[in-house]
Amino acid sequence: MDVSEHELLAAIRRVLSGTGPGVIVGVGDDAAVVAPGSGELVLTTDALVEGSHFSRSTASARDIGYKAIVVNVSDIAAMGASPRFALCALTLSDVVDAPWVMELFGGMREACEEHALSLVGGNLARGPEVTVVVTVTGEVAPGRAVTRAGARPGDVIVVTGTLGAAAAGRRLASGRTPPSDEERAAILRHLRPTARVAEAGVLARCGATAMIDVSDGLTLDLARVCAASGVGARVRLADVPIGPAAGLGDALGGGEDYELVATVPDAAQAGAARQELDETFGVALAEIGAIVSEPGLLAVDETGAEAPLTPAGWDHFS
Repeated sequence: MDVSEHELLAAIRRVLSGTGPGVIVGVGDDAAVVAPGSGELVLTTDALVEGSHFSRSTASARDIGYKAIVVNVSDIAAMGASPRFALCALTLSDVVDAPWVMELFGGMREACEEHALSLVGGNLARGPEVTVVVTVTGEVAPGRAVTRAGARPGDVIVVTGTLGAAAAGRRLASGRTPPSDEERAAILRHLRPTARVAEAGVLARCGATAMIDVSDGLTLDLARVCAASGVGARVRLADVPIGPAAGLGDALGGGEDYELVATVPDAAQAGAARQELDETFGVALAEIGAIVSEPGLLAVDETGAEAPLTPAGWDHFS
């Protein structure tokens, strides 16, 4: 690094200049000071680690920064909450320079502006690899948080958008041949995921009983909902929405889609959510199955035949 920590922090403050609603003391002091809202506080944190979650050879600093914010905002959205404030703890290796760091924070600022989120502070450290740890706080009306634990037998399982493109894009990002339009769309899904904040609000208003964002894979994340709710699920494979350049395996266990999987009490409420999402945001909502009382996941093929569906997806320790 060709600048001092003090100089780098001063440059970061310029990139993040300006404060949002509720920010009393922002970047530059020992700690941030913010005004609490009227709802309940929702907290989440996530880390992007070089070599595990991203490669600087295939992702720009701006894309990495953008994604670091969005993956946390997605967790807030999955609770039916709205993001408010963010902190970033950044570890830098010797191989990155000040312009790279400025681009990283430029991507963070871009994502924050999209979600009316204020990045109010954090920390810088030196280490063997780049690690971007972001913490986001959100707010939800008292008693209105949507957890993983509310799914009930008979509920309809729905999913926003399409699945699997991020996994396909992760494979394609290091390709040496020019990508097709479909492949380019998949790569973009990998580099620049979408946090479904407004869409989560629609699902919550339409009676969502449980919700989770697909960060680790549809079957793995749906299994987490079932475990928390003490239920099982039947998944109609033909109805799983598959994204650009992806296959069914990508959609079931690829991960990093950051779409929402929710359960709603019946088809009428699923239909109401589907219509609002389509008309307001142009986002599709697919009904892919139902919650059942027996534990475990079942795959249902086009003939109606059932078979056990083993949860698959991203596991940091496997």
